[in-house]
Amino acid sequence: MAHHKSSKKRIKTSEKRNLYNRSMKSRLKTYIRHFSELLEKAADDVANLAQYKDEAETKFRKVVSELHKAVSKGVLQRSTAGRKISRLSAHLGKLFNA
Repeated sequence: MAHHKSSKKRIKTSEKRNLYNRSMKSRLKTYIRHFSELLEKAADDVANLAQYKDEAETKFRKVVSELHKAVSKGVLQRSTAGRKISRLSAHLGKLFNA
């Protein structure tokens, strides 16, 4: 148990940041999962691929925005977000530009 006032404060602030970081990461995973599910659905329905393109691009922009927001808040490192964006972009391009 902490004895100093500053140590007690750090414990409280660490708990708050931990909750925020966890919720932010969970939110990111949800956005990424929705985007991936849409791509899978589009890949299965190749005949109607064009109708999925606008929705996929919109979801991709939202995911990228949320990843950048996580970086600015210190939840993710810049390289981690860049890697995730790169991989998602590659999947999007592979499906719709082929």
